[in-house]
Amino acid sequence: MERGLIWLPLLGLFIWLARKGWQEYQKVEGYRIWSEKFDKAKYDIYAVIGKKDRNLTWGTPTPKGILDLQTFSLNNVARINLLLGDRVIDFNDIPTENIKAIPSLEFQLTNQENSIKIPFTDLELAAKWAKYLINSH
Repeated sequence: MERGLIWLPLLGLFIWLARKGWQEYQKVEGYRIWSEKFDKAKYDIYAVIGKKDRNLTWGTPTPKGILDLQTFSLNNVARINLLLGDRVIDFNDIPTENIKAIPSLEFQLTNQENSIKIPFTDLELAAKWAKYLINSH
């Protein structure tokens, strides 16, 4: 009886881990299917991005698919900034120390006062995407 009570929390932990793993698998599988129609795409826990011709589409990955999809044309982008929190970072001078702020790409559109910010988990990956988009811009 006592041994059963000891193993019960472990069984609960394994069930919880299996459920979280299944949810993450559903996110990645939904992204894989979604990304097939793009020339270049990126999966991140914060956002997914897909580039097709001159259009950039991004949204939030969930186990039920990609939500909050937004699309804009790179023709309407006046400037692309690499942000670390609210601070603009130079693409070629990426800090390597312990980074606590969330990196993102900011797209300042020519016809709007607002900008579009797409979060990333990795600052170097955000910088690579910024360089890629600027070179294809």
